[in-house]
Amino acid sequence: MIRVIIERQIADGLAEHYDRAARDTLQKAMQAHGFISGEALHNAFDENHRVVLASYRTVADWQRWAASSERKEIMEALTPMLQTDEKITILEH
Repeated sequence: MIRVIIERQIADGLAEHYDRAARDTLQKAMQAHGFISGEALHNAFDENHRVVLASYRTVADWQRWAASSERKEIMEALTPMLQTDEKITILEH
């Protein structure tokens, strides 16, 4: 099993729109092959800093989802709401 940490910095005033889109993203990711679990969190001291923690069976499962047309479509909607590019970290045991 691997863990994927996705960090995003949202532009001011777009948190509500981002949260709605992020929930949709997580629901679609849950259907991806190899997806185990996921949760979306926000920084207690920075309302615009968001973190997604996701578990996948393998790196290949994550890469399949990351390269999928579904995720690319989702990111086309999310990216304009971000101040910076998302940062992705993959952790394994």
